Amino acid sequence: MGFQLRDYQTTIAERVSLSGVGVHSGTPVTMTFLPAEPDTGIVFHRVDVSGASHAIRALISEVGTTDLSTTLTNGSGITLSTVEHVMAAIAGAGIDNLNIEIDGPEVPIADGTSAAFLAAFEQAGQLQQTAKRRYIRVLKTSRIEAGTSWAEFSPYDGTRYEVEIDFETPAIGRQSFAGNMDATVFREEISRARTFGFMRDVEKLWAAGLALGSSLDNSLVIGDDHTIINPGGLRYPDEFVRHKTLDAVGDLALAGAPFIGCFKSYRGGHRLNAMALRALLSDPDAFEFVEIATHPNNGASLVTIDAPLLAPSVV
Repeated sequence: MGFQLRDYQTTIAERVSLSGVGVHSGTPVTMTFLPAEPDTGIVFHRVDVSGASHAIRALISEVGTTDLSTTLTNGSGITLSTVEHVMAAIAGAGIDNLNIEIDGPEVPIADGTSAAFLAAFEQAGQLQQTAKRRYIRVLKTSRIEAGTSWAEFSPYDGTRYEVEIDFETPAIGRQSFAGNMDATVFREEISRARTFGFMRDVEKLWAAGLALGSSLDNSLVIGDDHTIINPGGLRYPDEFVRHKTLDAVGDLALAGAPFIGCFKSYRGGHRLNAMALRALLSDPDAFEFVEIATHPNNGASLVTIDAPLLAPSVV
């Protein structure tokens, strides 16, 4: 059930760094992942910004723009963009607490997936902590719609994703991914699926000062003739929907705790993922916080607890 359903919170065992370029800014950036105390959650620190306002918590309450990626903005207006791939890796690895130092306004794109971040976490190792791990259990269906797109959470005994996309280009078409999600499934079936785009949009993005770091090394590109331009082609026959699932894992990791339930979406994206998460957490009847209780003779069960210190805020 879920991403490594377990009793206790975890952090990494030692610091580890990763460098690259921002996909939109095209500028070099370095991230350093540091162990964090229990109940810290995931906190980014813009070390290129002076003063006490450089901390940005990885929570839905901090989500700003969601046009081409997910951007976090703290109360002082300090931003960090393109957080979805690293957040997906954090969730996929089952890490609860991290301090992340970054010397720029955008997370490095690496190869357009979560694989490099997972490799860094494996290099650092994990440390089990003494505080109980909390989960968000979905109690009833929570659904939002936006035109022909929709997304919903529903009760489920596990953590499940059912993501469907539908593009006019025959290079993509209609694809779907449906499966229970855990660390193994994320690593083997989702983490290496690349972000994608269309060659026809590149000049427009460049003119807007975006996609300056995009290349065939970090993006799947569909040409004007509806074929894949990248040498070597696809990593999976349905790589496009697998990447959309990766994005959803990262966006929903901003709940502040792993969720127990099923997330479904049709023609979704960062904006729809954020809308769905806000809708769920805005309805106190739609979810509850739980943790694992171990019984000497009867195994383990989930028990309801009070809201945690870092309760997700949707204000």
